[in-house]
Amino acid sequence: MEDTSKKFANSIIQIRFGGVGGQGMVLAGRLLGKAAALFDGKEAVCTQTYGPEARGGASRADVVISDSPIDYPFVVEADVLAVFFQEAYTKFRSRLKPGGTLIVDTGLVQPFDDDQEVYGIPATKIADDLGNRLITNVVMLGYLVGKTGVVSRESVEQSIRATVKKHVIDLDLKAFDVGLSLAQKDAAS
Repeated sequence: MEDTSKKFANSIIQIRFGGVGGQGMVLAGRLLGKAAALFDGKEAVCTQTYGPEARGGASRADVVISDSPIDYPFVVEADVLAVFFQEAYTKFRSRLKPGGTLIVDTGLVQPFDDDQEVYGIPATKIADDLGNRLITNVVMLGYLVGKTGVVSRESVEQSIRATVKKHVIDLDLKAFDVGLSLAQKDAAS
């Protein structure tokens, strides 16, 4: 597999997380944005949208990361699209720039045959195996960071410690580490 982290060095990176309410898109975006802005010293903006339903409606989080000030806070063309649900994939696929990186939850998303750079991880199954489906988003975040290198491992770990409730920090750190390790393993093979 190609080392995708080199293509994300020193530029504006647009990342979109897509799924349904309750899958943790907003938290994944906040963790990534906070990691970039507070702990890696980059510029970052995180915006989110979700349907009127608290759970089950369409949800997305956009994160724009740059080494210089950001002029526009929304993803126009995603460099990275991480999707947790088939409808989100179908809805947001057209926003992935040509040559962009698509990351899917393989248990919930079946990409089209003509997609070029597709990486998959059974994030929901991994979260279930770790004992809590609610950490699917952090598993996927770890995989995204491992694939792209858009922020450092340490910055995300600091972001998790500073953001999530104390009683779930260790579980979230473990989920992040599993996702990151799988991405690194994929890159080595």
